[in-house]
Amino acid sequence: MSAPTVRKTYTIKETAALTGLPASTLRYYESIGVITPISRGASSKHRIYTPEDLDLLTWVSCLSATGMSVSDMRRYIGNGALGAAAAPEQIELLKAQQEHLAVEARSIALRERYVALKIDYWQAVQDGDDSRAAHLSDEARSLADDLKKTRKQ
Repeated sequence: MSAPTVRKTYTIKETAALTGLPASTLRYYESIGVITPISRGASSKHRIYTPEDLDLLTWVSCLSATGMSVSDMRRYIGNGALGAAAAPEQIELLKAQQEHLAVEARSIALRERYVALKIDYWQAVQDGDDSRAAHLSDEARSLADDLKKTRKQ
C-alpha cells in the first residue's frame, strides 16, 4: 500500500510573494470574478491556493503588468476555458492591449525627448550659448504641443 500523496498548498501570504500580487489584490480579483473562488481550509476557512491557482495567478499578474484592464483580464481568463473557440476573442483582446502599449511607448518616448531638450536647454544657458538656448526653447515649445495631445488620448 502506498502512502497518500500530500499536495502542496499555499497561504495567501505565500501566494502573494510567489505571484507578485498583494493579498488585497488576490482577494479583489476573486471577489470580482477575475479568478474563480479559492478553496478554503476545512477548519480555518482561510484561502488555500493550489499550484494550479498559482499558475493562473502568474498569468493574471503578467496581464496586469501589461496594464490590461480588469474587465479585459476577466474576459481573457474566462475565455481560457473555451480553448480554440475563444482564440479570435483572445487575439482581439491581446491586439488591443498591444496597441495600447504602443501608444503608451510613443508617449513615453515623447516625454523622454522633452526632458532631454530641457537638459540641453539648461546646459546651453549655463554655457552662455544664448542662440542654442533659444533654438532649444523653440523646439521644446513645439514638443510641448505634442505632449498636450498625448494627454488627451
